[in-house]
Amino acid sequence: MEVSSLPVELWQLILSYLCLPDLGRCSLVCRAWYELVLSLDKTRWRQLCLGCLEHRHPNWPNQPSVEPRSWREAFKQHYLASKTWTKNTQDMESSNCLSLFRRRKGRRQLCIGAAGEFSSLRAALAAASPYDCLVLLPGVHEEQGEVLLKVPVEVVGQGNLGDVALLASIDQHCPTARLCNMVFMPARFTSVLYKTTSGYVQFDNCNFESGQLQIHAPGTCQVKFCTFSQSSIHLRSMALCVLENCEFTGSENASVTVEGCPSSDHNWACKHLAVLAKSCTASMREPDPAGCPMAKQDGWGESLLGPVRTCKIVVGEERSSFLSAVGAQALLGLAQEDTEFRENLQAAKEEEYPALNSNSSDSDLHSDDEEDAQAAYKLPYQAHSLSHTLADVTHSRLQSNRLHALQRDLKLKSLQQELQQDKEAQSLANSLQGCIIRQCLFRDGKGGIFIYARGQAKLEGSIFRDLTYAVRCIQNSKVIMLRNDIHHCKASGIFLRLSAGGLIADNNIYSNCEAGVDIRKGANPLVLCNKIHSGLRSGIVVVGNGKGIIRSNQIYGNKEAGIYILYNGNPAVSGNHIFQGLAAGIAVNENGRGQITGNIICENQWGGVDIRHGGDPVLRNNLISCGYSDGMVVGEHGKGLIEGNVIYGNKGCGVWMMSSSLPHLINNEISHNSIYGVAVFCCKDHAGDYSHGQGRSESFQEEREGAGGENNSDSEEDYPAAQRPISVALVELNSINHNGAAGLHVKSSEALNIIANVIHANRDDGVAVLQSSQLTCIANNSISCNSREGVLVEAECQVELRGNGIYKNSSHGIVSKGEGVIAENDIIGNHRCGLQLLQAADMKVTKNRIQSFRDYGIALFDEAKGLVQENLIFQGTSKKSILRPMSNAEDCIIQNNVLLTFKKRFDMECMLINPPARPHIEGGAPESCTVADGQRVSSITTRVDRGCHNHGSIFCTIL
Repeated sequence: MEVSSLPVELWQLILSYLCLPDLGRCSLVCRAWYELVLSLDKTRWRQLCLGCLEHRHPNWPNQPSVEPRSWREAFKQHYLASKTWTKNTQDMESSNCLSLFRRRKGRRQLCIGAAGEFSSLRAALAAASPYDCLVLLPGVHEEQGEVLLKVPVEVVGQGNLGDVALLASIDQHCPTARLCNMVFMPARFTSVLYKTTSGYVQFDNCNFESGQLQIHAPGTCQVKFCTFSQSSIHLRSMALCVLENCEFTGSENASVTVEGCPSSDHNWACKHLAVLAKSCTASMREPDPAGCPMAKQDGWGESLLGPVRTCKIVVGEERSSFLSAVGAQALLGLAQEDTEFRENLQAAKEEEYPALNSNSSDSDLHSDDEEDAQAAYKLPYQAHSLSHTLADVTHSRLQSNRLHALQRDLKLKSLQQELQQDKEAQSLANSLQGCIIRQCLFRDGKGGIFIYARGQAKLEGSIFRDLTYAVRCIQNSKVIMLRNDIHHCKASGIFLRLSAGGLIADNNIYSNCEAGVDIRKGANPLVLCNKIHSGLRSGIVVVGNGKGIIRSNQIYGNKEAGIYILYNGNPAVSGNHIFQGLAAGIAVNENGRGQITGNIICENQWGGVDIRHGGDPVLRNNLISCGYSDGMVVGEHGKGLIEGNVIYGNKGCGVWMMSSSLPHLINNEISHNSIYGVAVFCCKDHAGDYSHGQGRSESFQEEREGAGGENNSDSEEDYPAAQRPISVALVELNSINHNGAAGLHVKSSEALNIIANVIHANRDDGVAVLQSSQLTCIANNSISCNSREGVLVEAECQVELRGNGIYKNSSHGIVSKGEGVIAENDIIGNHRCGLQLLQAADMKVTKNRIQSFRDYGIALFDEAKGLVQENLIFQGTSKKSILRPMSNAEDCIIQNNVLLTFKKRFDMECMLINPPARPHIEGGAPESCTVADGQRVSSITTRVDRGCHNHGSIFCTIL
């Protein structure tokens, strides 16, 4: 009959009454009929799939309200899986003449129960032939002793699930068996419900209550659509087994235990399970179209953070990135603001500290009347060794280009992109070995999955909630976790220790009471492309020689540090977006280390990166921006190599350092922060006021004791920072510009070296040394266009200023009340005195070139003393004298200085030619780093609000 002879709707109605064999026959008539049968997907195929007692909804138990992509395909997969147990004899060569099909065709059906042929399962098994079907009639069936399964049979409960209950302990000794549609309960003499050590067993649509399944290699199993209530599975040395669409509730220990290395002795069913595992891929969640959740989602935003600046993080190429949302608006807005500052800045007043417009910035530090005068001689000071860096920070377009480069280079990668580039991760993701767990639900119990003694498991599309822990992997075991939900665990979500490894990718890990991922004692996993958020403590903790590669994750909204590294933890952290945390973005403490590269760390309540107590990481090429406190905190005894980072737009300082710390701060862009660019303080951070374990349910005492005694296997080659030991904190080759207070603020009790930096257009002093009991060396820096002094040295401070270029600052070039040396500097074009010595200053001022635009070249006041010798001093446009020796000190020696007044423009242009303008960097300064592709969580005890200019910074106290 032609399909076109009736309307399609009528054909669909007719065919909806056919049974499964008839539908198969109809699909073989012709292509038109085949397509007509396929069109019944949401009607007849759905009825067949849901009407089968052996199966449940394809998306049970996690998403029973979500329809599968194809009901026909789901029914096909269920049907094929239910027949796996019968395929063992097809491998025998002799099966061609004694075919399995004939044997099954004539198999018997034996009924067990009050109205059946047999009164007990044991009696029926004694009479059963291979592949017979044993039907348990509704009721409770109890076996007094252990039941031995010696022939391959199928045991099926009649009626609905729950109508048949079996109280027995079954020991399988045959090569294959299948059990379906029953409730298993433990016998009185043991809690073991079922065990096998050699055969394959298949469970479909069963309930297990208060008991345990034991499957030992070379035996294996397939479990589908089963419920485990206070029950568990123990798998030992599994080559391959499959658990799909199961629910585990109320476990007193781990719901699934995987022990031992996968056996090389494969059961006959392994190859069939491998084919099934490849074809029956877990349904993948569609990506969230809203991109990265805003602060108010998941219930943590408004209550904990209050009004939060929104932040979109890229998830694949279709999402808008962080910089497009926050960066393009906030960061580029700041650059545009700088251009307006340059246009609107008014001239400095005659007072000692000029009154500045709130929008003051880098250039045009003179009035309209002075423009003509200064235009008569343009000083050639911008031709020094750091001039290319200075050009970058004075042009908003160049800054905008660099921000766009950051946006491009730090885009968050998708899992597919990561797997294409990382062959090890790709191999792990595709592996089929050990226990495969798909689309299962683990809830309301102690543990989810426990893997130990070199065991291996792969978890896909499952949900772990309201457990003590979700996954615990130890003792050289391996876990592969893809697209799981892990939330509301009472401890850590995923726990790895004792050299465990594996792949943790594309999971949603949130709202756990401890860390989302806890890596300890040599564990070394790949952690890729996860969302780790809203935790009550940290996102990821790396402790006690833990390692790991942490890449391309979104880590946000956690109450403590997004990533916490301590006790010799040494992970590689790259390409992550760490934002909107309620504490630090990354905290490195208690001798923690790590390679932290190419991350976006933004909008965290405390420091973007916090380093304390021997923490010694390498931080390269990160964007640390828009924080509600400091960009980076280097607390007491903190160390580390901090290189090539952009620290931008934070509400506190760019970098806050304690004088007892020994960081190497090199080649960073530190700009547009609300307080100081770099601040160095000697005050205590109050960490000693609290005990290590205060406020924690979990202690790091074990790792603390082991950290000192264990041999560290990492060589210096593996840890570049170890090759660059420094005994004095070093601030070198940084661009520190457009910050809200001083570019570099020093109140230190230790020595400090400030070398070859560009310190430009900050809204207070360029460098302010307010306390320095040991020598602060300020050498070969370019200090220009700052809103007050270029360099301020307070009383009793020891400084050495050598080889600096101090140009065009709004007030004095250098003001000193302290002690030390000022030698071989160019102090040119500043709006007040070039050099001013006040109070009891005791300075040796030699071989400098000094010029003031409209004030004295050098002015000595009060009791200033020292030696002013062999300086070249030029007169500016004012009629004031070049040198003003007003000091009352008898031992103030002024000798052999050259005082020059220029009459021609040519003479002024030659002023900085021989030698050329300072600073002089041997070989020239290195180019700015381009951001490359990435490669103990303790209680936050105190927020210390210190005055911006009096005591220090806003910082986070981490024990």
